[in-house]
Amino acid sequence: MEKTEKEPFKFGLVGKAISYSFSRGYFEEKFKNLDLPHHSYENFDLDTIEEFSALYANTQYLKGLNVTIPYKEAVIPYLDALDDSAKEIGAVNTIKITKKGLKGYNTDAYGFQMSLEPFLKNHHNNALILGTGGASKAIAYVLKKLHINFKFVSRTGKNSGLSYEDLNPKIINENALIINCSPVGTYPDIKAKPAIPYSGISEKHLLYDLIYNPEQTAFLTEGKKQGAQICNGFRMLELQAEKAWEIWNERSQQ
Repeated sequence: MEKTEKEPFKFGLVGKAISYSFSRGYFEEKFKNLDLPHHSYENFDLDTIEEFSALYANTQYLKGLNVTIPYKEAVIPYLDALDDSAKEIGAVNTIKITKKGLKGYNTDAYGFQMSLEPFLKNHHNNALILGTGGASKAIAYVLKKLHINFKFVSRTGKNSGLSYEDLNPKIINENALIINCSPVGTYPDIKAKPAIPYSGISEKHLLYDLIYNPEQTAFLTEGKKQGAQICNGFRMLELQAEKAWEIWNERSQQ
């Protein structure tokens, strides 16, 4: 995909209720900065994942897609191949259109790891992952790589994890890294926050929220009040987008 090529290239985001999305603005700005006037990026807002096949069949010049909630897992049966990490994670957020068909990747893991590592300290050995959706799978994959023990927290305690009702200040205190992978606190419901006992948070904690809008969620605000380090998901989004762009531009057609 050289700058001199005149053929139009189309990219886009697959999701549901995604008018708020970060990706379209990010890539439109990138195309402008790289002087790629024939490139475009579109939101593909699908009511159901069953609409995906028609989207792919009817969209000319499509070269790559990002995938967001709620389709990071549901899109997998529609793909022809998976990258090794996407296969292990069980969720896809980047699709490359190749001569051999659609290949799925997970760049969330890369974005999360690169944005998390600068904040990590030696005592961040145990973590709680709030939420069990597609995004949480990439987070768990990274924590395994970093040898950080973790438990999932959800309303029902699925994935051999804890329920929110199981949590108490002692459990919070024992898990110095808490990552919110749930949508709780996203704009416009910015006063909402995960139902955890915030009194157990101290200055040794790192609270990471995958949400980037608002910039400081109620979850992060409560952590900051308790002296914790905080980080939102904006840098992760930038990094995963750059990794997706790199994948789309690789010459290999595997």
